[in-house]
Amino acid sequence: MIVVVAGATRGTGRGMAVALGAAGATVYCAGRSTRERRSEMDRPETIEETAELVSAAGGTGIAVAADFLDPAQVADLAARVEREQGRLDVLVNDVWGADRLWKWETPVWEHDLDDGLRLLRLAIDTHLISARHLLPLLIRREGGLVVEVTDGTWEFNRTRYRENVYYDLAKLSVNRLAFAWSHELRPYGGTAVAVTPGFLRSEAMLEGFGVTEENWREAKADGAWMVSETPAYAGRGVAALAQDPGRKRWSGASVTSGELAEAYGITDVDGSRPQVWRYLAEAGEKAGEKAGEKGGDGGWEAYR
Repeated sequence: MIVVVAGATRGTGRGMAVALGAAGATVYCAGRSTRERRSEMDRPETIEETAELVSAAGGTGIAVAADFLDPAQVADLAARVEREQGRLDVLVNDVWGADRLWKWETPVWEHDLDDGLRLLRLAIDTHLISARHLLPLLIRREGGLVVEVTDGTWEFNRTRYRENVYYDLAKLSVNRLAFAWSHELRPYGGTAVAVTPGFLRSEAMLEGFGVTEENWREAKADGAWMVSETPAYAGRGVAALAQDPGRKRWSGASVTSGELAEAYGITDVDGSRPQVWRYLAEAGEKAGEKAGEKGGDGGWEAYR
């Protein structure tokens, strides 16, 4: 497989890039943070590190510095993939980079407008620009796959307000993009799926809780954290999806990492199969109502 992961620097994007590498793919790991220059996220992870992890997993990792808000840079990426590979089989749209731009439970009249609009550009415009320049290469061969990475399925987000209007719009819109691509790719035998990881033990989340992957259970957090997952979990699900000759049945769907894991018989790195979205919709919200706090702190064992 020839793959482009847009937003491969860290977190879910890195997890998907590495898992696809483990499946033998050549993965263009695209993003803004390099060893020479950090993005506005100002974190230490780089696309070069991701590319090295892809190669170590058994694939071929290629780091490409690209700002997906700059159409010219994305056009250059597409031209490079065409020149070097002649095709594109999988596009993962995972660009985000807006963690510092939104505030929890803040009404629109109190939220910084410039930050909110910047968030929408990073979350939505980048995915549109990626699609505009990379889908023409993907549709040259029948069977291409687009994965849109979001937070919360369409069904989960449809009935819940996600923190503030900017975040809410961003995450629901990305689900809709996968639905749109499923229609536009249909004449070319392509598939598009929106995938949401669960409570992610990303580099930033582990750091924020003051723990590592080795002792993550020691974090002081609610029950949802106990049903959290590594970036490899969604990555393995997407790798299985990409290798599934019958993947068209998923086209237009909005699914969780847990649903992919159940469908393909995969697990997280510790052998568990976390189902945090099910926990939040069932035990978590009930416990939260009872305890008066978001997410609750009980009943998580049955969801891991």
